[in-house]
Order: sequence, then structure tokens, then C-alpha cells
Amino acid sequence: MSAPAATGLATARIGVITFPGTLDDRDAARAVRLAGGEPVSLWHADADLHGVDAVVLPGGFSYGDYLRAGAISRFAPVMDSLVDAAKGGLPVLGICNGFQILTEAHLLPGSMIKNDHLAFICREQTMVVENAETAWTRDYTAGQRITVPLKNQDGQFVADERTLDELEAEGRVVFRYEGWNPNGSRRDIAGISNAAGNVVGLMPHPEHAVEAGFGPANESGPRAGTDGLGFFTSVLSTLVQA
Repeated sequence: MSAPAATGLATARIGVITFPGTLDDRDAARAVRLAGGEPVSLWHADADLHGVDAVVLPGGFSYGDYLRAGAISRFAPVMDSLVDAAKGGLPVLGICNGFQILTEAHLLPGSMIKNDHLAFICREQTMVVENAETAWTRDYTAGQRITVPLKNQDGQFVADERTLDELEAEGRVVFRYEGWNPNGSRRDIAGISNAAGNVVGLMPHPEHAVEAGFGPANESGPRAGTDGLGFFTSVLSTLVQA
């Protein structure tokens, strides 16, 4: 994983959307700031994206997960602008509830349903980076193992076999669970991308592993892990080279 972004990347403006029930928006904004970007707060009722260069849909329980996770947020006014911008190449990252919203908005295929053990889970989770060529993973290497926190109750990724085969064949499985599949996701899938690689969704929380002293344990000691920072430096690098 690369070091925090250089000064030349600091002008990149990364929007972080807050929906009613979002609870990881400040963590995502801090991750953007630590990586060297400028976080921009976006509200679910905003009519546009205020000229940001990329967008993060953070975790939480938008609208209390009524109907199903992400189903109501998909119709928020800001999503009209986001869907159009994402189809035009805007980098978008959906984390946990954000991933659920991206599937509901059909920016990513498949659906998220209850964990196969029907319980909320919170743990440090190891993933294998399968695709290091997306807008959000270029600072990793294919095959790299990273550890970030996981917390969800609707984290089981499901899709029909044809869709799963297409994701595999097109290299759109971005992350896979290692060691244990914590929610029953098909083929151990932890995160996927769209065909262009600018839209990525995953269930684990990289924004909770960006600062030593506050992340998962690693070989350096307890809470020392910063494996999630590469998501945010990656997008800054992507924007500079765009």
C-alpha cells in the first residue's frame, strides 16, 4: 500500500453522502483527509453532487433498513445525479450499506440479504485483493491480503450463477473473504466492481483501518493496522492520472 497522497493530490474533492441512518460518514471523511484529499459532505436531499471528483457511500442503516437495506436510499434525490455521474465514469465507492445501495440502484449487480447465520457480526476480517486495477484498488497488488473491520447483518452477497460467472470472467470480483466466509456470500465474494472499474462496493469497512492506534491488530501490534488507507490513496492517484 502506498504512503498518503502527495501535496499535488490534495485538491481532489471526495464527496461523502449522508442518508438518514448513516453512521460512518465522519469516518469516511477522515479517511479521505488522511489520504490527502478534501472531503465534501453531501446530503441525501441534495439535487447535485456539487462538483466533487469522486463519491463515497458510507456504512450505516439508512432509513433503518426498512423494506430492505438500501431500498429507500436508492430513491434519494442525490442518487439521480450519482447514477448518471457513475455511468459517466465518476469513481464511486460503496461501503457496507453503501454497497447495498449500489446494488439497489443497479450500479452493481446482485443483491445483499441477511447473513446466513441470521445474526449481526462484528469482527476483523481478512480479504484477498483479486483486482488491483480499479479506481479504488490501484495502490494494492493482486493477491495481497488486507485486514479491515466488518460489521453487518445483511452482508450476504447473492446473484444467479450466470451473473456470478460473468463477474468472475470479467475480473470484477475485487475482494474475496479469506479464512472464513462471515456471511455466506456466494463464492466468498466480499466486493465487486462495475465493468469500467470506477464503481466498487464491498461489505468490510476500510475507513476503520486508516490510522495507527485505531485499526485492526497486525504484526506491529494491537490496533496498528492501516490496510484500508489504500482505498483512498488509490482514488486520488486515479484522479491525478485521469
